[in-house]
Amino acid sequence: MKIILIAGPTASGKTETSVLLAKKINGEIICTDSMQVYKEMNIGTAKVQKKEMQDVPHYMLDRLEPTESCSVAWFKEEVKNHIEEISSRGKIPILVGGTGFYINAILFDTIFDENTNKEYKSELEEYYKKYGQDALFSKLMEVDLESTKTIHPNNIKRVIRAIEYFYQNNCPISQHNLQEKSKRFENISPYKYSFFALNMDRATLYERINRRVDIMIENGLIEEVKKLFDKGLKENLASIQAIGYKEFYPYFRNEISKDEAITLLKRNTRRFAKRQLTWFNNQANPIFIEVDKFGFNSEKIVNTMIELSNLRIY
Repeated sequence: MKIILIAGPTASGKTETSVLLAKKINGEIICTDSMQVYKEMNIGTAKVQKKEMQDVPHYMLDRLEPTESCSVAWFKEEVKNHIEEISSRGKIPILVGGTGFYINAILFDTIFDENTNKEYKSELEEYYKKYGQDALFSKLMEVDLESTKTIHPNNIKRVIRAIEYFYQNNCPISQHNLQEKSKRFENISPYKYSFFALNMDRATLYERINRRVDIMIENGLIEEVKKLFDKGLKENLASIQAIGYKEFYPYFRNEISKDEAITLLKRNTRRFAKRQLTWFNNQANPIFIEVDKFGFNSEKIVNTMIELSNLRIY
């Protein structure tokens, strides 16, 4: 199956580019941003608006309540199902957005073993409470020394999961993870894909991010987050950990000023954009499209994508 993936930092023009591409190549869009699956979180996640869709079908939006957890295994399977369904109708799936872990999981069909032995997990939790993290970490060292190189002793949840995995499968979780990583290194994918990353001069990107945040504030971002805060949604929820939401909780508690929260949001967004671009450079090996060199002209950008992917224009 042929798929197109368009990634890039916020404010790089993914929405406009993907919609125009979909209209030209008979495509439909799957939003692969793990935060846009949440209802009531629209402005902060830069969720595509109805008028922006231009009648192009979009999937994976507003699927979960903010109180629910979005596991990468569930997300991957849902996207996989959408890809198959869209392809079965002779259309091209266009995946838009996403961070490194989610992109890899989809492109290389990462297998996640989420089965748990609740009884043994509870035993390990009680063992930790009674004897402490050092004793628990020693248990991990006995069964999976390789995992101790990448799992910090303080990360009790991951330590317990690694021990539990060995107990269930008689195989170290580090070995399982290595097998899954090899798919990426060997570029073993069930899809014939073209992966584009929108990029631009760093100073220009940061300027656009700052301006994007200002527009979000004008459009009611603070009010959107306040509704979630007033509903009692806690900061430890995965949804509230999203950039654009966690920055305002200290403001609502009168710990920082509104201007400080906005400054923090701009900084965190810039840092996240930098991490995304670093990941693209080091792992994903996409085709970079320097959107600023095209004058941010979506028509020129999309035509370049079509040419590079040998796609048919409808």
